[in-house]
Amino acid sequence: MPANLTPEFFAAEKQFKSATSSAEKMAALQEMLRSIPKHKGTEKMQADIKRRISRMRKEQARKGSPRKSGGIYVKKCGEGQVVLVGPPNSGKSELLACLTNAEPQVADYPFTTRLPLPGMMLYENVQIQLIDLPPVAKGYIESWLPQIVRVADAALLVLSARNDDILSQYEETLRILKEHKVVLFGHDEPENLAVGVEPLKAIIVANKMDLPNAEDNLEIFKEFYGDLFEIQKVSSVDEDSLDRLKRSVFEMLSLLRVYTKAPGKAPDKENPFVLHRGDTLFDLAEAIHKDIAGSLKTAKVWGSGKFDGQLVNKDYELVDEDIVEIHSG
Repeated sequence: MPANLTPEFFAAEKQFKSATSSAEKMAALQEMLRSIPKHKGTEKMQADIKRRISRMRKEQARKGSPRKSGGIYVKKCGEGQVVLVGPPNSGKSELLACLTNAEPQVADYPFTTRLPLPGMMLYENVQIQLIDLPPVAKGYIESWLPQIVRVADAALLVLSARNDDILSQYEETLRILKEHKVVLFGHDEPENLAVGVEPLKAIIVANKMDLPNAEDNLEIFKEFYGDLFEIQKVSSVDEDSLDRLKRSVFEMLSLLRVYTKAPGKAPDKENPFVLHRGDTLFDLAEAIHKDIAGSLKTAKVWGSGKFDGQLVNKDYELVDEDIVEIHSG
């Protein structure tokens, strides 16, 4: 389907390319999103513009986060930063210990976690940072916590499926975060949010699925909210469930891995270039070196092409685990 882009869109795109400040770039992107025709033919373009806006928002927020969050700040590491949020006793700390190299204090009593605790989760050959946070509860939320959440790339909303109050705990957590200008969303990103409100992509982790009543409680929860979020059933004693969650986190961040190779040589599969869904051959070239991007002509692609070694141009959209041989000159 043709995009049928409007003159207003092209004008905003030109402004974006000539912008010299973050504020100018943000204004141009927002105008591009406003003026782009909304139909199936522009869905990928809309998603790309939204992703760029989100990246810029988070980068701007990170620059001021130590001051705004009372001096508590977690430096981003790896290919994405994902916060673990949820009510007391949802099992966030245990989950962090199972998924990463971190060693949090795990106990049966609430409010064990008092400060942000990061850990690195390895999904195949990609490192992703997870951050365990203090619980979100009525009448109690650390003053710095909302800012840590706001600047993250995504969230895991961890709920204890064994808890008969799973519905009210879910509703309370979302309500408290919204009061602090953070809106978690699942399948559909909210539109027309108030100024200063940050939308954050999230997966619901139905934790402690190995315990009594968990399946029944989760079925009730799904009747009310099952269509809004992806729900991952997890147990700390079930390795398969933890592996599925890792894959879901990777996909939630819209990451993709690209391997490069020199002519006649095998690709390096240990150290991929990590890009984002929708990125092109030109984006890969920029990630390698700006000089390569400037001289980029074509490339051969193994993986997502119609055939192995297909010759593609700089606008070719890459797919996870593509192998690319760049030709520049």
